[in-house]
Amino acid sequence: MSGLLRSVYRSLPIIRDIRQIRDTLYQMDRRQQQLLLSHLEEYTRRLLEDERYSSPQRLNRYEMQVFSEGGEDGILGEIFRRIGVASRTLVEIGVGDGLQNNTAFLVLQNWRAFWIEGDGRAVETISRILRTPIAEGRLKVAQSFVTAENIADTLRQMEVPDEVDLLSLDIDRNTYWVWVALSKLRARVVAVEYNATIPPGVDWKVEYRAERGWNGTAYFGASLKAYELLGRQHGYSLVGCSLNGVNAFFVRQDLCQDHFEQPFTSEHHYEPPRYFLGRRPGHPTCFNDEPSEQ
Repeated sequence: MSGLLRSVYRSLPIIRDIRQIRDTLYQMDRRQQQLLLSHLEEYTRRLLEDERYSSPQRLNRYEMQVFSEGGEDGILGEIFRRIGVASRTLVEIGVGDGLQNNTAFLVLQNWRAFWIEGDGRAVETISRILRTPIAEGRLKVAQSFVTAENIADTLRQMEVPDEVDLLSLDIDRNTYWVWVALSKLRARVVAVEYNATIPPGVDWKVEYRAERGWNGTAYFGASLKAYELLGRQHGYSLVGCSLNGVNAFFVRQDLCQDHFEQPFTSEHHYEPPRYFLGRRPGHPTCFNDEPSEQ
């Protein structure tokens, strides 16, 4: 359409009315989003006023959301502020389409990343929106339906080093069993999705079925107690959980020293499911160097 025709088209009364209605609805939606965001911020502020979160060693006090589902970006930043970084290398298994996960913000900060995702369409999206770090060799992406049997080979094929700064793991149903199989990967920090519907004192995990994914219910993964015990076997201490009750954070025991709130138990660090705190309005959907279509 030529510039003249486009100008005439936009000047038509019905087009002007449609555009005005669209803009009004958009502004209403934005106001509703801002109102919801204000309520969530107030809820979080009041929650953190509880004595439970009064210690500066509590990681929840540092939660911040950039590309994470909740405050995981801030928690990870604070953990590494306390223990330092070594190689600035990370592995994330179950990254989605790159628009929301635990490590996208670190990729933006020039960390070297190995991402694994089972959904082919998600991998295509990553290849498009993150083409710069991929072209620079800082981000390697592999498509694989991860199982306890194939994860070691997948990491080997990607040339993942044996020691990394961060392992982030979230493949829903079989997350626990994949971490069992990753005992040889020495990460300084591990972030793992736990099943917050299970009380903190209960050691529970879903039975392993390599071919199955998440069925959309609360029947997935493992309880925080199960991860606490598994982490201890691997040489890690549970140092905190995100306020939304999604991710648990573990630090290698030789790095903990007195940096984190003790005791390192599920009963002490458990956060209940507050999934409404995730994906807040106004959250940026991606970092993308493609020109805008508008």
